[in-house]
Amino acid sequence: MTSLSQRPSGLVQRRTEAIRSAAAEKEKDSGGEEEEARRGDEDDDKGDSKETRLTLMEEVLLLGLKDREGYTSFWNDCISSGLRGCMLVELALRGRLQLEACGVRRKGLLSRKVICKSDAPTGDVLLDEALKHIKDTQPPETVQSWIELLSGETWNPLKLHYQLRNVRERLAKNLVEKGVLTTEKQNFLLFDMTTHPLTNSTIKQRLVKKVQDSVLEKWVNDPHRMDKRVLALILLAHSSDVLENAFAPLQDDQYDLAMKRVHSLLELEPEKESTKPSANELMWAVVAAFTK
Repeated sequence: MTSLSQRPSGLVQRRTEAIRSAAAEKEKDSGGEEEEARRGDEDDDKGDSKETRLTLMEEVLLLGLKDREGYTSFWNDCISSGLRGCMLVELALRGRLQLEACGVRRKGLLSRKVICKSDAPTGDVLLDEALKHIKDTQPPETVQSWIELLSGETWNPLKLHYQLRNVRERLAKNLVEKGVLTTEKQNFLLFDMTTHPLTNSTIKQRLVKKVQDSVLEKWVNDPHRMDKRVLALILLAHSSDVLENAFAPLQDDQYDLAMKRVHSLLELEPEKESTKPSANELMWAVVAAFTK
C-alpha cells in the first residue's frame, strides 16, 4: 500500500519537472533573438569609450568630411543614398531588420521585402526614425525602394513623408556631441554655411587605419572571415564615393594593393555570398542595390 500511495506523487513530481523544463527551454528560445539584438548593439571597437563609438553612417560621413573645411565635396552626389544604405545595414547588424524568407522559388535579394524583426529603440534618433517608417509600412518595401524613399528620390507625392531630412547635418551634430567635430560658420560670398571641422584627429586616424588595415595588414582574402561591420564599412564607403579618402595617405604600391583588394570585394556576387553560413542577407541586398 505504501508503494502504491507513493507512485502517484512520483508521477506528479516527474510531470512537474517536465513542465518546468519545457518552460525553461521556451524562455531560452524566446531570449535568443533578444540576445542577438543586444549583441548587435555592441560595437566592435571594444577599446573605445561609449562617447566615441560611431555608427556606420557616422563613419562614412567622417571619411567624406574635409578635416579643415568641415564639409563634404560639393561634387559628391553618391553620399546621400549611401548614408541611407548605411542605416539599413546598421539596423540589420543590430538585429532590428531582416529580409523576408526567399520562398520556394528563391526570390532574388532585390525582390525580397524588408521586414521589421524588432522595434526595440536603438538609442539613435535617425535609426529609430527609419525603423518606425519600415515597421509602419504595409505592404513592406524592398531594399532598393527604401534607399530611394529615405533619400526622397520618389515621384510619388504620397510617399515623400518617408524622406529623412538634413541627414548629413544631423549626423555631424552627433559627431559634435561625441567630441569628434566642432561647429563653425563659413561665408561663401553669397551665403553662409554651417561647417563641422575635425577637432579630434585621433578618432579619424583610428577609423582610417581600421579601413587601411582591413585590406592590407589584416587582409584575410575571405569576406566571410572579415568582421561584418568592417566589410560593410568598406563596401558602403565605396558606394558613397568616400573610400579613396582613407587610402589617400598610402604609398603608391600600398594604394594599388588596397584598391585591388577592394575591387575583389566589389566583384563578389551578392546573391551567392548571401547564401553562405552566417551571412547577413540584408547587408548583401544593400550591396546589390548599389552595384546592380
